[in-house]
Amino acid sequence: MTATDTTEARYLLRMQRVVDHIHRHLDGDLGLDVLSGVAAFSPYHFHRQFSAMFGMSLHRYVQMARMKRAASQLAYRAETVTHIAFEAGYEAPDSFARAFRQRIGQAPLAFREQPDWAAWEAAMAPLSKARSRIMTQQFSSDDVSLREVSDITIALMSHCGDPQRLGDTIRRFIAWRKGNGVRAADHATYTIFHTDPEISGPDAYRLDLATEIRRPLTAADVGVEAGVIPGGRCAVLRVMGNSDDLRPAAEFLYGTWLPLSGEELRDFPLYAQRVRFFPDVPEQEAITDLFLPLR
Repeated sequence: MTATDTTEARYLLRMQRVVDHIHRHLDGDLGLDVLSGVAAFSPYHFHRQFSAMFGMSLHRYVQMARMKRAASQLAYRAETVTHIAFEAGYEAPDSFARAFRQRIGQAPLAFREQPDWAAWEAAMAPLSKARSRIMTQQFSSDDVSLREVSDITIALMSHCGDPQRLGDTIRRFIAWRKGNGVRAADHATYTIFHTDPEISGPDAYRLDLATEIRRPLTAADVGVEAGVIPGGRCAVLRVMGNSDDLRPAAEFLYGTWLPLSGEELRDFPLYAQRVRFFPDVPEQEAITDLFLPLR
């Protein structure tokens, strides 16, 4: 590594510290003085350095990160709009509602009732693009462990079709869990990936949302069906932080780790266990384990 490479790596590391701090402290003081101190850059220049690196102002980045959490809380959690507004840094629900409508295209209550997922994805695209510049997790073969897994009895809800409508299926699954006392804190949560929309196309897209279950399903369990994640050997790769796009992790397992491992795949899809969830924890603290079934 040259001196130039080392200098650039240190610079990027300082910016990574800032982004990590933002997502871990969305409720805190994220002003220029605080964040320039985290980066160890002069506050007179840091806002321009940040904009040049991420393609958006520091203020906009912080606002969008808070809006992403707010949207997730509105769609998937039961906090009041007032509570969500205060957590997002607004002194009054009205000012939060105006900012949310301007950014997302819907009022908070309208989004909670029926989210426009296409508009939400478009609104969050600049944030995802900015983060991907320096926050993409890099993997090595040392990150993969081999694990013997027992059969897991599950209740599952399938999503078929347009990936942009997945949020609606997630909402129905959460509603079933809450209505039946199947708490995520007590029952492991899984996603089973049957197809890849970039290969199969959106119309053939299918994944299953699943939870560990310890009782037989009954006629009252509307919308879910019983299933089993079969036991056996698996290669497991842990993904830390943002799990909106697990494609890089999956591509590493299939394209880099598997050819070098000498292992053969078992006849069951790739699946993930959601160990820690955003927005229940800061996005940088979320944990997802990706399982590749092996013979």
